[in-house]
Amino acid sequence: MSNVYLCDYIRTPIGRFGGTLASIRPDDLGAVVLKALMVRHSSLDWQAVDEVVFGCANQAGEDNRNVARMSLLLAGLPEEVPGTTINRLCGSGMDAVIAGARAIKAGEVDLIIAGGVESMSRAPFVMPKAESAFSREASIEDTTIGWRFINPLMKAQYGVDSMPETAENVAEAFGVSRLDQDTFAYRSQQKAAAAQASGRFSEEIVPVEVPQRKGQPILFSRDEHPRETTLEILGNLKAPFRLGGSVTAGNASGVNDGAAALILAGDEAVKRHGLTPIARILGGAAAGVAPRIMGIGPVPACKKLMTRLGLKQTAFDIIELNEAFASQGLACLRELGIDDDDPRVNPNGGAIALGHPLGMSGVRIAGTAALELAKTRGRYAAATMCVGVGQGIAVAMARA
Repeated sequence: MSNVYLCDYIRTPIGRFGGTLASIRPDDLGAVVLKALMVRHSSLDWQAVDEVVFGCANQAGEDNRNVARMSLLLAGLPEEVPGTTINRLCGSGMDAVIAGARAIKAGEVDLIIAGGVESMSRAPFVMPKAESAFSREASIEDTTIGWRFINPLMKAQYGVDSMPETAENVAEAFGVSRLDQDTFAYRSQQKAAAAQASGRFSEEIVPVEVPQRKGQPILFSRDEHPRETTLEILGNLKAPFRLGGSVTAGNASGVNDGAAALILAGDEAVKRHGLTPIARILGGAAAGVAPRIMGIGPVPACKKLMTRLGLKQTAFDIIELNEAFASQGLACLRELGIDDDDPRVNPNGGAIALGHPLGMSGVRIAGTAALELAKTRGRYAAATMCVGVGQGIAVAMARA
């Protein structure tokens, strides 16, 4: 079996909901990161790419019709290069990375572009067809995030709690206090601000040219979701999702736009195309949990992966845990035996500060974990995230 190397990683800045990237279609966002990889690797034979695999959670609007294929064509990749789009909701981008790595390990392909994209700002409203002829009833569903077209049997058997409600369920079930959640969120904002100030994100961000109605396009080059805040400000925010609850807009991830992509290559492709590995993919795993506590999903996913690899959490020098909500992030860390403020975890901030464009996030945390591993000269890194409808997913890598 071939080794699988992560050889480059790039992403757009993350836009706020309705923010700077709201005017950019998701297929165009996907094309931005693919074009950037093509520029960075101008000598690579792009005809040799076996597959472009993208994660995308929505696929109800402009990201329909296989956004991976549309993005690669818009980017100018050869039309002979195929593309496929994966949907594991929040874990879609990470699933794309794992799927590409498995295909290379199996020996069926040798060079994969794995990526993810989401424009939550542009997620459409959708209408179901009438249930009967000449029906005078109509409904409309918002596809930005969460449940729609609910199956009554699913609701009866498992519940259809909204994502914030699942975070409240986890906070209650695992005893995560409001203060601990706000403290976790504050640390995320502090770390992200420090990373921005140091120029750390310039290693992974490609600016996006955003057309304006009047005047010249602007060059968007900086994540716009992070906020200056204090523990006092966070503590004064309302918890609107449950009476007496603890989940707020300040200790939850954002609704965002962005895209990311990375190059995966086997042993022969690395040699043939002159690629420089950053990290070696060791493996990936997914696991299911009760949908009402979907946020705890990283725990069984990580345990399954660590058992398979013969590693313990103490072996990892970098841990990227997607911060869907502070409550689930803390519950997962504690269940895995990791301190709330462990410096290995999200050293440059997480989704609470940076944002969470659903299909992009898994690629972002895998790519940034690889870069951080190379930067710190650590040995192992892990990236993990919870997934709606009750799942978790994780990927592990070693420094190349």
